[in-house]
Amino acid sequence: MPILSNYTDGFFNVSAQYGFLPVKAPMETLPAVYADLQTVLDTMPVVLSENEYGFLNTPNAIIKPVLEIKNHIDEIEKEENVFILQALFRSYSFLASAYLLEPSFQQFKIDGKYGKARNVLPENIAVPFCRVAEKLKVFPWLDYHYAYSLGNYKKIDPNGDLDWENIAMCNKFSGQPDEAGFIMLHVDINRFSTNLVGSVMGTIQALFKGEKDVSHLLENNWATMKQMNIRRKEMWKASRWQHYNDFRVFIMGVKGNTDLFGDGVLYEGVWDEPKAFRGQTGAQDDIIPMQDIFSGVIFYYPQNELTKYLLDLRLYRPKCVQEFFIDLETSMKEVHPKGLMGKLVDHADANSLCYLLGILEEIYHFRNGHWQFVQKYIMANTKYAYATGGTPITSWIPNQIMSVIHQMEDVATAIEKLGGTNQVSAQDIFEKNVKLLPTKRKLLEGQLELIHKNDFSAEAVFALNQKYGYDDTE
Repeated sequence: MPILSNYTDGFFNVSAQYGFLPVKAPMETLPAVYADLQTVLDTMPVVLSENEYGFLNTPNAIIKPVLEIKNHIDEIEKEENVFILQALFRSYSFLASAYLLEPSFQQFKIDGKYGKARNVLPENIAVPFCRVAEKLKVFPWLDYHYAYSLGNYKKIDPNGDLDWENIAMCNKFSGQPDEAGFIMLHVDINRFSTNLVGSVMGTIQALFKGEKDVSHLLENNWATMKQMNIRRKEMWKASRWQHYNDFRVFIMGVKGNTDLFGDGVLYEGVWDEPKAFRGQTGAQDDIIPMQDIFSGVIFYYPQNELTKYLLDLRLYRPKCVQEFFIDLETSMKEVHPKGLMGKLVDHADANSLCYLLGILEEIYHFRNGHWQFVQKYIMANTKYAYATGGTPITSWIPNQIMSVIHQMEDVATAIEKLGGTNQVSAQDIFEKNVKLLPTKRKLLEGQLELIHKNDFSAEAVFALNQKYGYDDTE
């Protein structure tokens, strides 16, 4: 059975019309009944203006205002509007992370090391937070979709587009431009997801109808990914890597970060035992997971703990996105036991295979670019070895880059067996990748050799990208 045309929870609608963004802009502030909650959110960022600082700038200053917030459970029980529920989830997520991780932030300002976080969330925050999360069917912790990124933007110029320079954060931690640029760029990239989702759904529907030539749909997918990668590289301008630690600790999760939280966080009035959820991470974005399923990279995932982590992150997405991924994977296996690549080989469709190779190249650039962000934004800034999602920072991205390279090599071999193609743009993709694939492999192998040493330099790892012509800042 082919994939559905849309998957929605009322806030998100995964479709060719909306892509992965909300169906309309999120609420910028909470309704008046939650004014006490909104006031703390507005006055807590580290920097409020050029000469004014919020609660998070001063040790322990966040405690009193948080404890004075009313327990809004009665109002929340009555809430049915998904946009209000999303704004509440975003608000409680920010409050919880700010309250719990403020000591870690203060310690980092002193000696560059993350200090111990608080691990008890007060009842007046924990109870309504968990109820909102239950209504949205997500975990009660700062996430990428409803809280930090896709549900946290507002336009500066209402008539402008979603370029990162024209969108600001509704809620924030540092209150500085580097935090806004960092997370709003993710929204910017996702404004192109309508074309990407449309091409994926269109390809599946065409193949189920028995169409032999889907090269035009794959060309659209490839072109959209190229556009997304161009926007992604704006990160170096949008958020200076030297300033990542101004806000990074506040997006840390509990799971995997025992140095900060110990056994977990106790949600007063909700559970008797501490709980541990993964932190906000760009790995919760939907673009690359969708492309991995669609292109067939998932068939090349190694069977290890890092792959289990990647699949575990599926649970940290809205239910409508999870359902889309499940149906997408089922549809691709119904198209062919070996997915899209298997179907194109059976059709002897060299043109489409070339565009598939181009799509895989863009997935590679996306991941290798993200890997360079890790090298500069994290490895060069701190010795803390765990990512915000709770995984070892030096291994989980390379784990998936090698999967992409393996499939690219197999697709290139399949095209060679078919004798290539007469279509100029498709043949150009093939010839370029056949030439550069050995370089991609050497680059990754060289970086893995460096990071497996006990004492490695982030600069040395990054320099290999420059040596092999893959400097993402160029």
